[in-house]
Amino acid sequence: MASDDVANLADSLAKTQVNEGELSYKGKGLKLDNAQSVEQMVKEIGEFEGLRALRLEGNTIGVEAAQTIAKALENKSDLQCCHWSDMFTGRLRAEIPPALVSLGDALILAGARLKVLDLSDNAFGPDGVKGIEKLLKSAACHTLQELRLNNCGMGIGGGKILAAALSECHQQSSALGAPFKLKVFIAGRNRLENDGATALAQAFQLMGSLEEVHMPQNGINYPGVTALATAMQHNPQLRVLNLNDNTFTKKGAMAMAQALKHLRNVQVINFGDCLVRSEGASALAETVREGLPLLKELNLSFGEIMEEAALEVAQSVQHKDQFEKLDLNGNSLGEDGCKSLKQLMESINMADKLGSLSDDEGEPEDDEDDDDDDDDDDDDEDVEEEEEEEEEKTELNQFSTPPSAPRTPDVSSFLSFPSPDKLLRLGEKRSVLIQQQVDVLDVCKTAEAFLKISSVYKDNDAEVKSAVLESIDAVLSKAFFTPSFQGLAFVSSLLVMVGLLKSEDKLKPVKVVPGHLLCLEHAVKQSYFPREHITVLNAFMSRPNKSLEVCSSARDRLKNTLQKLIPEC
Repeated sequence: MASDDVANLADSLAKTQVNEGELSYKGKGLKLDNAQSVEQMVKEIGEFEGLRALRLEGNTIGVEAAQTIAKALENKSDLQCCHWSDMFTGRLRAEIPPALVSLGDALILAGARLKVLDLSDNAFGPDGVKGIEKLLKSAACHTLQELRLNNCGMGIGGGKILAAALSECHQQSSALGAPFKLKVFIAGRNRLENDGATALAQAFQLMGSLEEVHMPQNGINYPGVTALATAMQHNPQLRVLNLNDNTFTKKGAMAMAQALKHLRNVQVINFGDCLVRSEGASALAETVREGLPLLKELNLSFGEIMEEAALEVAQSVQHKDQFEKLDLNGNSLGEDGCKSLKQLMESINMADKLGSLSDDEGEPEDDEDDDDDDDDDDDDEDVEEEEEEEEEKTELNQFSTPPSAPRTPDVSSFLSFPSPDKLLRLGEKRSVLIQQQVDVLDVCKTAEAFLKISSVYKDNDAEVKSAVLESIDAVLSKAFFTPSFQGLAFVSSLLVMVGLLKSEDKLKPVKVVPGHLLCLEHAVKQSYFPREHITVLNAFMSRPNKSLEVCSSARDRLKNTLQKLIPEC
């Protein structure tokens, strides 16, 4: 390590914040690769008596550095809080599990009794969950109260591993007479889907101690929602339930409404962007009206709820003494419906509790009303199959904006004629929208979508760059985690489209731009990208090719990353 780097690290460490029992290196942006790079940190950890909290977030820690830090933690029995989010930025997927294992083993050896474990924003995938599996099963986590795993890319497999570990932790701790009582569980943006959510629901039901559950944007549909609803009934102290940006449909919403009838302490319900629809909203309104005395916030935004049901929801919060906010934005009330809703809230002296209605979708067309009527007819058992087909379509189009709404461009428009502005205007749900639009079972369409999205990449524009990479990750992670997806065929199609591989169909290759190569360089480092395809990509990228000459810097960056990854393959 260069002497200047050591001096800079020493200066940074000198400014480390120390609260009572807490040693913090939060947000220092330190690149810690080896034992020498953490020498000062290890010294400070060793000298810190009564260390209860260690903050490492916002740095990047390699395997050797993690092992060295772990050694220093082996006698820190008082450690309770590990704030370790966003600490593997730029690291290879293979580096993260051994780093986590080392740190976890140290906590176990120390006899620590954790209360908080935060590993959010580390994108370690299923393998990363395996890296903390032993720790989660150990006595070190028998006392764990908060588990934060937001944006870790766990996928279905990781969700199942996590659920099994939590269940074992509960069983072992119960056998010792002190049952594991997790209070806060956070795992948004993990693509858990139905199977992952269902596995976790079983663990939640077993524990019965949850007070906050945050699982937004996980691709969960009504089977997974129903499983979670059942689990929530067994957690009587539940205060916050956030399932934003999943897909309830009326079945899931009604199951959740039924589950909430068994709970008395719920304060915050966030089912925004969950497509609860009118019948689901009415069921939830009934539950709110009859119970939930401590409710403070209710979010049913962007749920295809029409005027009558929205008014029922508004009336249901009338006698909630602690109520603070009702969000019904982005539904299908129409101008008159919005006026009626505002008037109703004024009449019950709660006008200040109603959120904005600026994104209301307007009243649906008559034929859409008819479809809803058919979809909502539960009296006829023959309709069941129709409903399931409708919900399958919903899974593909759950967040599509009706043609009449001018506020965002259509996803197909962006994919046909991509531009940075169109991508940004798709809003925060862009990655989900694009992911649902792309047929990942078709490798050619997946490769084409990759090139379209990456073509608008801007290395010097943080907002566009983030939007592009987020969308790329959403599409490719879904593709590679789909069992029937042909990964090698995808790579071949990509090579053909950029002119690095000849096609029997004599397809005209696209004009390669730096974004294509830089996004590919990002993708190959992610946990979802199969290591076996790295060698193939490296072989083609190493060959002289005129189409890549205009992107020499991006090509060299990609080649360098591929060559670093080859030893893992």
